[in-house]
Amino acid sequence: MSVSAALALAVGCLLVGAIVGSLITRSRRRRADSRPTGPTVAELLLRLVRSSNNGVLVLNRFGDMVLHNHRAEVLGLVRDNRADPRARVAAEQVVETHEDLEVDLSPLEARGRQPEAVVGHVRPLGDGFTVVEAVDHSEAARLEAVRRDFVANVSHELKTPVGAIALLTEAVLDAAEDVEEVRRFGGKILHESTRLGTLVTELIALSRLQGAERLPDLNVVEVDAVVREALGRTKLSAESADIQVTADAPSGLLIEGDRTLLVTALSNLLENAIAYSAAGSPVSVSRKLVADVVEIAVTDRGIGIAEEDQQRVFERFYRADKARSRATGGTGLGLAIVKHVAANHGGEVKLWSMQGTGSTFTLRLPVYQAASGNGKGAAPESPEQIPRLVVTTQEQGGKP
Repeated sequence: MSVSAALALAVGCLLVGAIVGSLITRSRRRRADSRPTGPTVAELLLRLVRSSNNGVLVLNRFGDMVLHNHRAEVLGLVRDNRADPRARVAAEQVVETHEDLEVDLSPLEARGRQPEAVVGHVRPLGDGFTVVEAVDHSEAARLEAVRRDFVANVSHELKTPVGAIALLTEAVLDAAEDVEEVRRFGGKILHESTRLGTLVTELIALSRLQGAERLPDLNVVEVDAVVREALGRTKLSAESADIQVTADAPSGLLIEGDRTLLVTALSNLLENAIAYSAAGSPVSVSRKLVADVVEIAVTDRGIGIAEEDQQRVFERFYRADKARSRATGGTGLGLAIVKHVAANHGGEVKLWSMQGTGSTFTLRLPVYQAASGNGKGAAPESPEQIPRLVVTTQEQGGKP
């Protein structure tokens, strides 16, 4: 082969190599460009673990932590960067048996005192690895505790008047020929049966307010009409207890709601004030407009409520003074009904109280927003027309 031929062959080989190299590079670039952009599968799995509402912990065959999320720390599955000993023991057992295991991981300090329940599900991952998934059942445990307490309280409250009626009926039968005794026991039977009927009625009302049953259609309600009707309902109780109930001047305020429920709530506040006031002491009702909220306040000069009891008086069947409440025939549901009536009307009930001084319960409800005008319904036009409360609120640190 001549030199020229060899040179031509070499140049040809170089050209072919360059072309082939260019094609390979382009192919690689196309494959690289065709790859999907974004996180990898491993990154997505890590995000999934971190965002889980359950606590997730992965352990190796030696019980060392490989991976965990923040929720595991919140639920106590991981503390001080160490796995809960109960979870580690369960993981060791799972490695040996290759079977899923469930373990109680509830906080030790809360056991038997608070309805907190954390359950750990331990599963094998193979090669000595295990995953512990902690699920928080605390809310379900709390609801179950509330249900049990409610059933127990209802049973107790119903048992008292039913038992009393049975005993009084036996006494009437034994004294059938003594007219005076029959009348005396008959009056007590009537009292207990009335109390039983009131309790059942309030239980039904409370269940409707707390349940899924839809409230009646809301209408425009006059605040003054609610006050008048509530005063009428409690007039007999006030006269029997020698309590004078006074009210401020009509306000002309309007709210949107169910009149029957609102009257019931205000009547319960008045009955409560009368029951816990001494004979001859005053009880007052006042109403005013604060921004877009109507405030109806019931103030008494009664025994007051201890600070530790003030947050609990709105609970069902809770009584700050059990002996006095039972003596007056209270059911322990009145303030709970007030609380739920206010909530179902988009409002709230506030309490100010001081032992030996008295209490003020304030029902706060949104004012009726008229379709036209100033949006205050029939609210007074000038500040002078708006009645002022005779007490200050707890936030202001005043006294009734």
